[in-house]
Amino acid sequence: MTEHFDEAGFVPLNIAVLTVSDTRTEETDKSGRILKEGAEAAGHLVVDKRIVKDDVYQMRAEFSRWIADPGVHVILSTGGTGIAGRDSTPEAVIPLLDKPIEGFGELFRAVSMEEIGASAIQSRAIAGLTNQTLIFCLPGSTGACRTGWEKILLPQLDHRTRPCNFAQMFRA
Repeated sequence: MTEHFDEAGFVPLNIAVLTVSDTRTEETDKSGRILKEGAEAAGHLVVDKRIVKDDVYQMRAEFSRWIADPGVHVILSTGGTGIAGRDSTPEAVIPLLDKPIEGFGELFRAVSMEEIGASAIQSRAIAGLTNQTLIFCLPGSTGACRTGWEKILLPQLDHRTRPCNFAQMFRA
């Protein structure tokens, strides 16, 4: 269990949310909405939210735009992490990473195992750091986004979580 120091005060991060889907629209994008609303409810600022087709080059263009923007601290993506034909988020993102964070995918699958059993093995959730921007790629299901946000990202994007967290690299 993580220790949380409330007296330290909250430091909001600037977060961009990307939904990878060939079929979703803003009206039907429940997973992207979960990530956006979760970040905002925690006190973070969602500076952009987009939907992009499951196409390696369209994804790379969007990720690269945010990676180059010093006003974006964190990119949360949903979709394209499975093993179906067009699922290609890891293939789009991995070449962009300076430092992969292998533990994120491992922890996500372990936590998911408790909820969905052995089906968790099909997730290719990934994370990494590039140009001082954290990237977290989650599956497209609403349950996966809720699990990833609540059980991993919410505490790790809060600098008050001890003994360590991802947010401390952005602390003023």
